[in-house]
Amino acid sequence: MTESCCSIMNKKKKISDTVVYTLIYLSAALAVLLLAGIIGYVFVKGLGAVNWEFLTTVTSVLKGTTGIAGNIINTLYIIIITLLIATPVGIGSAIYLSEYAKPGRLVRMIEFTTETLAGIPSILYGLFGMTFFGTTLGLGYSILSGSLTLTLMILPLITRNTQEALKTVPGSYRDGALGMGTTKWYMIRTILLPSAMPGIITGVILAVGRIVGESAALLFTAGSGYYLPQNGQLFNKLFESGGTLTVQLYLSMSKGQYTTAFGIATVLLIIVLIINFITKYVTKKFDVSRRQ
Repeated sequence: MTESCCSIMNKKKKISDTVVYTLIYLSAALAVLLLAGIIGYVFVKGLGAVNWEFLTTVTSVLKGTTGIAGNIINTLYIIIITLLIATPVGIGSAIYLSEYAKPGRLVRMIEFTTETLAGIPSILYGLFGMTFFGTTLGLGYSILSGSLTLTLMILPLITRNTQEALKTVPGSYRDGALGMGTTKWYMIRTILLPSAMPGIITGVILAVGRIVGESAALLFTAGSGYYLPQNGQLFNKLFESGGTLTVQLYLSMSKGQYTTAFGIATVLLIIVLIINFITKYVTKKFDVSRRQ
């Protein structure tokens, strides 16, 4: 009797396991098919528009050219400036919250605020950036105004990723270093940060992905200019209007320029794929556990 009960239970478990595994594999296959479908559709529609002239010139009615070189430069400007401001602030905030701040109401409030900021729609950041950076500080529609706005957007992402990366470092590393007489900052700089570097870099690269894909906030702050810097005046470009690739994609779609829009979408997809490959490579490169 007992053996028959056990066999019945085993059969039920096998059936339930089979059903669960089937659902999991179907979900994974659906996700892959959706991704492949989106990439394939965009590439089929836009790959024909991408050529050397499209990537190296700007749109000009007089010259009869259609290009996104200015938008690519603007995107690079915003990525670099935003990361230069947000990365040290985000990592520093995470180090303070994880290693220096005493657990309590203040830390919980800061973490709650950070999580709330991460969930705010980007259009609200754009409205705030236009009002504060553009009007109050007098920056107007400029690359600097857009970069400062995006800094507020990606700070929570970098901070939370760095916090989680620091939490993965074993406590024995901290205790061992401090037990040998090192200072806390020396321990953080030479042991914790190198050990947590894969997670930190992943957070930074994910932030780059969000910068590249952002359009709503930049429409209100950076504007839609698409011209290249004139006469090597790279610094002056910061105070000029500069539309990124996503902003230009939106404007092209709104004007019915579908070929150009799909060409920009193709370039954006390639950039996103490159970012993902870089994330995997850099994470493996800095993974201390793999080298031991």
